[in-house]
Amino acid sequence: MTSVEKNNIVQRCGWCGEDPLYVAYHDTEWGVPVHDEQKLFEFILLESMQAGLSWITILKKRENFRAAFAQFVPEKIAQFNDSDIERCMNDSGIIRNRLKVNSAVKNARAFLELQARHGSFNTYIWQFTDGRVIQNKWNSMKEIPAVTPQSEAMSKDLKKNGFTFVGPTVCYAHMQATGMMNDHLVSCFRHLEVLR
Repeated sequence: MTSVEKNNIVQRCGWCGEDPLYVAYHDTEWGVPVHDEQKLFEFILLESMQAGLSWITILKKRENFRAAFAQFVPEKIAQFNDSDIERCMNDSGIIRNRLKVNSAVKNARAFLELQARHGSFNTYIWQFTDGRVIQNKWNSMKEIPAVTPQSEAMSKDLKKNGFTFVGPTVCYAHMQATGMMNDHLVSCFRHLEVLR
């Protein structure tokens, strides 16, 4: 019996708890390498909205964000005007922080500029891990850092290119979520699945 199957109980990273939405996110999405442009932008938008909040708060509002922010299509969000901003500010289904809503529009524009300059945002963002998944082997949650040299470099470069709400901690969360880092604990059943 592996450490993942103790007493026939599936072992997961402790952070996802037992909330079905959180468990589903952990089991199917978190840590899976993402190369789709729109999905990469979706995670940047959601993670910038998360700053100072819990991820479960954002997950529970994800579909509301999808509706408010044009299905996460950066080309559409980049065109948002003052009335679109006000519509978002009046939407109780999302995080109604004016700085964060304005940031989503600014980041969509910066995203498109980087996309044009590098051929794809995927090419740009994956350079911070040399185009590969960094396979970590954490045994406990307290071993996992909040920032890394890679997330600090990403944050600095994104800010230089016009992004906001992309500090090193937000960038590290982005790297974990989009599979640039395999930060599933070694005892978690997903660690080996993502490794493959």
